[in-house]
Amino acid sequence: MQQIIVDISISPDEWIKLYQGVATDVHTTARDGRSVRFPARILSRFYLRDGVCGSFRILFDGQGKFAGIERL
Repeated sequence: MQQIIVDISISPDEWIKLYQGVATDVHTTARDGRSVRFPARILSRFYLRDGVCGSFRILFDGQGKFAGIERL
């Protein structure tokens, strides 16, 4: 299974834009330097009052489809 590790910091104001659909994807850089774009909805269970902050492992299947996410 393929994986990437990303460090994310999304403020509550930015999250509201994602939640309302003004923006739908998160764009960031993985620790290995790759540019990454993924649906913001996969982070919804990690949202706290301060937004979404932390390091995450995103897992993909053999076809490059999202398979899971976990906080590190």
